[in-house]
Amino acid sequence: MYRHLLVPLDDNDLAIETVGKAVNLARTLGARVSFVHVHDGRAAPVDGAADTRHERADALLAKAEAVARALGVPCDAAVLDGDAPHAAILAAARKGGCDLIFMAPRGQRAERGAALGAQTAHVLAGGELPVLVTSARNAGQAHPMVESLRDEHRALAAVLHAWQHLLHHGDPSSAADVELMRAMARYVVEFPLTLHHPVERDLLFTVLRGRTAVVNAELDELERQHERERTLAEALGEQVERYARHEITLAQLRDTVDGYAHFMWEHMGRVEGVILPVAQRCLTETDWNAIHAAATRPGGARANGEAAAACRQLFARMAHPAPQ
Repeated sequence: MYRHLLVPLDDNDLAIETVGKAVNLARTLGARVSFVHVHDGRAAPVDGAADTRHERADALLAKAEAVARALGVPCDAAVLDGDAPHAAILAAARKGGCDLIFMAPRGQRAERGAALGAQTAHVLAGGELPVLVTSARNAGQAHPMVESLRDEHRALAAVLHAWQHLLHHGDPSSAADVELMRAMARYVVEFPLTLHHPVERDLLFTVLRGRTAVVNAELDELERQHERERTLAEALGEQVERYARHEITLAQLRDTVDGYAHFMWEHMGRVEGVILPVAQRCLTETDWNAIHAAATRPGGARANGEAAAACRQLFARMAHPAPQ
């Protein structure tokens, strides 16, 4: 039976679902997982896009590893470079001693809705190892509340990527950039506390506990992480002010932001790769509608128009520095 799965991941909306399926298979088999993301060397980088792709790949793999650890599956992860992604995947599988490649359709044809992407077809045709191709998610399968939670993660991730890009590849010493970083620090505090956590923790987690106990330990850990997240986010604001007063170096501020970002990648991975799949299996349409109703009723998190408008305004200022 298979003991070591290689799981190639693209930076797209299906990646975390591929992670969840691969990790659950590995747990059933008693196997370990190696996650890889391949940068296609044929794509010409422009305006720092290569640096940004590496940062996004690091975030993707941190999420994947968090899912595996949460489910007790041994794992490792690596970012690879190669002019032919399928060749890099096959070489990584051979080098790592993997006995199964688990992947979603990837490449241009997959994005257009074909059954297999070009790179997946090359992997199937070019290697001696067995390949298991997982099915892609059907559009509209998830409840709108699930997509809303994922969208909120994407929004926070975009802010963090922009901040990291500014610190690693820009010139954050100008007065304008200090003001931008102050806005970023406010966003990472205010957005989760006013809009995201009340729905995730107070509604989704509570309803899910009433339906199943299978993820109670993970929910406990995520709630502890919410408290830790608040402490770390508030520290970011303090570090920005210290940087503005020349009390700390750029490297120290960068380390603080990178540490917070890595913490959040892992947190998001646990929610998206462990909690949401269980919630989609265990909660009924009535449950999801009740969560939506509670979130949008007067006094609910999604009914807080002023907070939402303030967050959108902050996001509009911050989402542009990093190339997409």
